[in-house]
Amino acid sequence: MSWVRVWIHLVFSTKNREPYLITKELREKVFQHIISNAKEKQIWIDTVSGYKEHIHCLISLNKEQTISKVAQLIKGESSYWINKNKLTKTKFIWQDDYWAVSISESHVDKVRQYIMNQEEHHRARTFAEEVDEFMKKYGWNLIQSEQM
Repeated sequence: MSWVRVWIHLVFSTKNREPYLITKELREKVFQHIISNAKEKQIWIDTVSGYKEHIHCLISLNKEQTISKVAQLIKGESSYWINKNKLTKTKFIWQDDYWAVSISESHVDKVRQYIMNQEEHHRARTFAEEVDEFMKKYGWNLIQSEQM
């Protein structure tokens, strides 16, 4: 039997960073659906939260999963479900891209807390500022990211 634990911090935004997820109630409904759907697909989401135009997920990949496939399953099904249930006034779309980094076991609790604190976090900082902070922290620039 193989033993694998690969932690991934996955972040994705709505198309053009539109604030589709405008209420806390709507966000909670979407987060709960994402968790429920992930379980059905054997995706382990430890924590999920976000704000009006983006979502953070802390995911533990199994030996047969890739970041790309997990992101595709989460984003594709959730946008379908949001539109099917008419939860937004206009057609809901996630941005094509996403941001993902591996997390060491020793940082899981810190990342979990960061994700759970998104409401408070974004009272002081916009999502654009958060993206800029991540880009600097991990030494990425926009040109490199587009080539990846």
